[in-house]
Amino acid sequence: PWTPLQKPISETTFALMTSAGISMKTDPPFDVEREKREPLWGDPTSRKIPATAGEADIDVNHLHISTDYIKQDINVILPLKRFKEFEKEGLIGRLAATSYSYYGFQLDPKELLEQTIPGVVSSMKAEGVEAALLTPA
Repeated sequence: PWTPLQKPISETTFALMTSAGISMKTDPPFDVEREKREPLWGDPTSRKIPATAGEADIDVNHLHISTDYIKQDINVILPLKRFKEFEKEGLIGRLAATSYSYYGFQLDPKELLEQTIPGVVSSMKAEGVEAALLTPA
């Protein structure tokens, strides 16, 4: 799970990933309705978030965190604007076009770990991602 960087951060491509249950308004939300019916279940899927996303583009569905701050400023949990600034300043190589979100309430993470995350990793590799910043909700 831990791999040292092979080059300086200023040359590294980053993706962001959060467990805050963020989705684009154009995508299906995380299934909190099922969790309300089955309180021990958490949606094991993920969502792709474009690097250009802002507060007007996203929705946040999570029963275990306050989502108000995220809806006001996505950067409190998925610092897209900050990383674009880092890219512009030369602090990082670049921010990948896609970042990712999943639903952090997983009492049984088997499906998340065996199906969802390998798909995310494959997508990251296809975009040349070399490092990921994980922001837990």
